[in-house]
Amino acid sequence: MTDFRSQRMPSPDGAGIARGRWARAWDAYVKAVRPVTDPLVAPLVRPMAQGATFDLLGFWVAWHTCGGFEGLQSQLGMSRSAVYRRISLFRKTFGEHPDVFVFPGVSIDVEQAVAAGAAGSDGDTH
Repeated sequence: MTDFRSQRMPSPDGAGIARGRWARAWDAYVKAVRPVTDPLVAPLVRPMAQGATFDLLGFWVAWHTCGGFEGLQSQLGMSRSAVYRRISLFRKTFGEHPDVFVFPGVSIDVEQAVAAGAAGSDGDTH
């Protein structure tokens, strides 16, 4: 009997065949429904979306300054599931993993952040 576990697919979606069909159907649905729903829903959803986006920007900064998954757990005490939930939400919102996503116009000097964190833990106030 063949062990298919050793024959990994490129992604959890496999070759993406079912996803492609689903995406086309969903896109057609959205195109038909949005002109009716957007004027009603957008004013209600926009404040929540802005707050979530602001939170995800903070998550992205923490991800890069703490050293990713393990850093968020060890330095901030985030649970494994909390990190996974935020990664999932980040990917749904921005289309990429926080490790590779780049906010246009935003850069992080990790060495300076680490040095500032170390200085702060020694009692240095600046």
